[in-house]
Amino acid sequence: MQPSIYIRRFISLLKGSGLSMLLFFAIGVSSCNKLIEIPANAPNQIVTSQVFSDSLDAVNAVVGIYVNAYAGTSGPFSGYLTIYPGLSADELTPVSATDQAFYSYSIINNNSICSGFWSSFYGQYLIYQANACIDGLNASSSITPALKNQLIGECEFVRAFCYFHLVNLFGPVPLAVTSDYQTNAGLPRAPVDTVYSQIVRDLEDASGRLVPAYPSAGRLRPNQYTALALLSRVYLYRQQWQKAENAASQIIGSGVYQLVTNLDNVFLDGSQEAILQITNTNSSSYQSSTHEGSVMLPGSATSIPNYYFTPSLVQAFETGDQRVVHWTNFNTVGGAAYYYPYKYKNQYSALVNNTKEDYMLFRLSEQYLIRAEARAQQNNTSGAAADLNTIRSRAGLPATTASTQADLLAATLHERQTELFCEMGQRWYDLKRTGQVNTILPPEKSNWPADGHAVFYPIPLSELQKNASWQQNAGY
Repeated sequence: MQPSIYIRRFISLLKGSGLSMLLFFAIGVSSCNKLIEIPANAPNQIVTSQVFSDSLDAVNAVVGIYVNAYAGTSGPFSGYLTIYPGLSADELTPVSATDQAFYSYSIINNNSICSGFWSSFYGQYLIYQANACIDGLNASSSITPALKNQLIGECEFVRAFCYFHLVNLFGPVPLAVTSDYQTNAGLPRAPVDTVYSQIVRDLEDASGRLVPAYPSAGRLRPNQYTALALLSRVYLYRQQWQKAENAASQIIGSGVYQLVTNLDNVFLDGSQEAILQITNTNSSSYQSSTHEGSVMLPGSATSIPNYYFTPSLVQAFETGDQRVVHWTNFNTVGGAAYYYPYKYKNQYSALVNNTKEDYMLFRLSEQYLIRAEARAQQNNTSGAAADLNTIRSRAGLPATTASTQADLLAATLHERQTELFCEMGQRWYDLKRTGQVNTILPPEKSNWPADGHAVFYPIPLSELQKNASWQQNAGY
């Protein structure tokens, strides 16, 4: 299917924006040039004088970012950000020998999955396109200030989202904030702190530009609370506890979102828990499923799932946890039970209860857990317990028995494990940011390297060959 068809299907879902979306896509429909390889006057560059002189075309250029990001086979919404960090953490076990490298930490520097991560973020459809849109919008004098703020805020969110995952997957990464190929061609790998500073700048600016109302029907494009949702996570990772609590509280107290009591409905299209979802733009029979559901659900009731839970994840759930009932499933093969993620239940055209599922990027329950951890870190034990119990109650569990700061922090990390399992690398990132990766993984994984170098994936060899000043991550 050609990108123009994806765009038409996606735009048909965004009619609530109040704009009669015209088909316009002047960005990247040809080759997959990487960010640092784009030549002068490349055919897939945005011609700002044409695109950003018209509001409709400007909207379509920004909408194109989401369309192509979903359509990619190794992009952030293909399931890869759940599968491979899940294999590296203590969540998933692979069947395929091809995926064993992430499970057993034998990744080599020309690993195709790592290259796919890199190119999907730095390629023409995400960071480059977001930068090009920001450059064009800033230069435009013919778009209303309100629309310009909305579109720039969306692009800043997209850029921050990309760098958040890049810095957690690879460590220091080149920090491109312009579409100027000459500037980008010579970029060094920026320190982690520098990358995070840019992420915070983007999200703080985006949260000021965006408004609480979604710019189109559903929750398929960022609003102010979307920027705050990622910002609260970033503040948590950077140990800025009060700021993390404040950002999460704005979302929780907004009244826009609520926890969905029926766990089977959390990941459906239009979920009241969703802060941001991505819809499937594929054709007919595939529209109601997600890439992740299609990849991770077993082909039949008698086959071993492609990715099944580690014993430690199975054992992490408490007796009576309703998330086991509604968000996991299992196949019994050869007398053994193989549990697998069942948050997404639709596989291709095989729909469960004729429902439509959207890919969940941010949801309300994470904000309660962010606030619980931030409060515990500030020794607000009663507030932390209250937030923790909100999530536990929805899961059918009794109130936490944790009361001390240390116990509440441990309980919150455990609750994150059982609430956010198999959601875009959350567990892998949690183990690393809390400094527990070298404690928790060695008993689980016999191949965990003693020097802990596997916390970062290798920089793709092809990138090192083009950038002589870059150094490979340690251990590869």
